[in-house]
Amino acid sequence: MGKSKKAHFQHFMNLNVRGLELSATLAINEKSNKLRSEGKNIYKLGLGQSPFPVPESVVEALRQNAHQKDYLPVKGLPKLREAITEFNLITEKVQFEPENIMIGPGSKELIFLLQLVYYGDLIIPTPSWVSYSPQAKIIGRNVHWVQTKKENQWRLTPEKLEEICESDPERPRIVILNYPSNPTGYTYPLERLKQLAQVARKYRVILVSDEIYGMLHHNNKHVSIARFYPEGTIISSGLSKWCGAGGWRLGTFSFPEELSWLQNALAVVASETFTSTSAPIQYAAIRAFQMGDDIDLYLHHSRRILKTIAKNITHTLNNIYVDVQLPHGGFYIFPDFGYYKDKLAKKGVTSSYELCNKILSETGVAMLPGSDFGRDQSELTCRIAYVDFDGKRALEYADKHPDLGNGFMDEVSPNIKCAIEKLGNWLCDL
Repeated sequence: MGKSKKAHFQHFMNLNVRGLELSATLAINEKSNKLRSEGKNIYKLGLGQSPFPVPESVVEALRQNAHQKDYLPVKGLPKLREAITEFNLITEKVQFEPENIMIGPGSKELIFLLQLVYYGDLIIPTPSWVSYSPQAKIIGRNVHWVQTKKENQWRLTPEKLEEICESDPERPRIVILNYPSNPTGYTYPLERLKQLAQVARKYRVILVSDEIYGMLHHNNKHVSIARFYPEGTIISSGLSKWCGAGGWRLGTFSFPEELSWLQNALAVVASETFTSTSAPIQYAAIRAFQMGDDIDLYLHHSRRILKTIAKNITHTLNNIYVDVQLPHGGFYIFPDFGYYKDKLAKKGVTSSYELCNKILSETGVAMLPGSDFGRDQSELTCRIAYVDFDGKRALEYADKHPDLGNGFMDEVSPNIKCAIEKLGNWLCDL
């Protein structure tokens, strides 16, 4: 390629990816691993990867289907789509048809392709998952960050959504709601979901309900907004969080019949990009979505474990004036260190990025700054992913102990306990 052509190509590529860096969650994981390889004691509270093993019955299904080698339909294996239809009906009490289910190599890829095929602005409340906005930027879509308040548990309000939509009622829009939330762990109360659904219907908004953590609601009380806006809601989910299978890369989109045209457009692009999701993984996923007593017990203990750890962290942080409320699900909390703002400023720390770097270098505790999730740099918020423990051992412990008492943290998650203690000591020494 000649110099002029190469320069032109690089300029074209830079238009949409200029300034973008490696995904923040992946970057912190790689940095943590590098520091550990150098012999440093690092507490990995950055990457949000499920610590729990894939249920044995699902692993066995993968073994039994390792020979599956044929390309599968672009939209996914028919038997898997049937299993997901039944799964949605049982868990979400929402009816989808098997032909309106789409399987992809992770829900991340499906969300990206959706933004590619649907010409509309992206509306996301802050803080939000780190990849929504960069995906929109890569494609060239407008991103409307919606500011939220800590006092409201960082949630989108129907009033704010109404304000955005009424400014240009005919403008096409995609709204992404993620709950329980990454990075806050909070979810939406029933009445708020109903109100948001009313506004979305009024302005014909396409709503992506990212419910990847829904099955990890700590009290098993997750409710999908698709119950109240079925004709315009796409449920996004997969195996990565509730089934511990992030590396399997299997995501799902459940479309209403009214949006089948959009699913068909997605399938066209999928056919020219990833073709189809791994065949052995899809066959094994049938077992996961069929659930059963073993998976029910697995989820029961997973929720108990995560809730217990969340309570411990929240209580400890509240006692040292770090502002955070008990999360509702998943494995994240989003604390605000604003109480220490003046003391931190004397150490040259005035942003969430500087705060996380300082804490990592001086304590070994790896977290992500709130700015990675769309918050202002000057706001001293961070995301803690409380996953640095042996999930298999935790499940075995929970199965033998109906009451996860004080000894649980010492026995099963000493890294997390130690990390929070180090964090607390560091703050108290400011």
